[in-house]
Formats: sequence, structure tokens, C-alpha cells
Amino acid sequence: MQRSLDGLDWRILAHLQRDGAATAAEVGEAVGLSQSPCWRRIQRLEEDGVIKRRVALLDRKAVGLNVMLFSQVKLEAHSGDKLDEFREAIRQIPEVQECFVLMGQVDFLLRIVTKDIEAYERLFFERLSKLPGVREINSMIVVSAVKETTELPLPA
Repeated sequence: MQRSLDGLDWRILAHLQRDGAATAAEVGEAVGLSQSPCWRRIQRLEEDGVIKRRVALLDRKAVGLNVMLFSQVKLEAHSGDKLDEFREAIRQIPEVQECFVLMGQVDFLLRIVTKDIEAYERLFFERLSKLPGVREINSMIVVSAVKETTELPLPA
């Protein structure tokens, strides 16, 4: 059972969203707690699944992934087998960073990163277009980012 979050929990979460590498002492100092109670709260938030994991966020361009695209995918049919096969196949493609099931004109929205346009072209023809049940893929290249964040809007 998940416990309700109080003001200190929200402040801890906000701080960890900005700096996941912060120590319990650093977080505690920022939110007005000593190290031990802060560490216990962080542990509880992790055990309750509120904090899924802590990671390093990389600059995709600094690691040579210069192109980001969004691809809209329409499937031929929505039968269980083809749908499950498509989902599993998508999970195996590292360039696909996110995949969302949609309601509306398209079935899935993919966020994809590649080294360059040629790398995307290879990915498209060698893998994406061969995915189970795919009828149509429309891709849009990101020209620039107006806003990118991993921080969720938390209560103050």
C-alpha cells in the first residue's frame, strides 16, 4: 500500500529531480531535515515505487546522437498477437527511446534518436518498416527543442 506524501516528501522529490546524485545529507540540508530521517524518507520513497530509479541524464549530441525524430505508427489490425509482437519488437530497438500507445489517427508515437539521417534511413528500412503489423509510418525530424525536461510538476 502506498502511503500519502507530505510536504517534506514533495520537497525531497523536487530536489532529487534536479539532482539525483545528491546525498541524503545534501537533500536533508536543502529541505530542512537531518541526514538520517532524510535517508529513511528517500528509502521509503524508493520502496514505495515513487522513485523508480536514479540515473545520469546524458546529452545526446555529446554522445553522437545528433538526430531526434518522432514517428507515428499505424498498424494494419489491432489483434492481440500482432499488437503484442509489435510491442515486444519495439522494446528491442535501442534507438527507440519512448513508445506511447495513442487513441486517435495513429496507434503509436515513437521518440527515436540516431547518429544522423542516414542512420535513421537504415533503421527505418531494416527494422521499423519490417515490424509486425505495421501499415504506415510517418516521421518528423526535430529541428530544435524549445523545452526538454525530466522534472514532473510537483506540488509546492
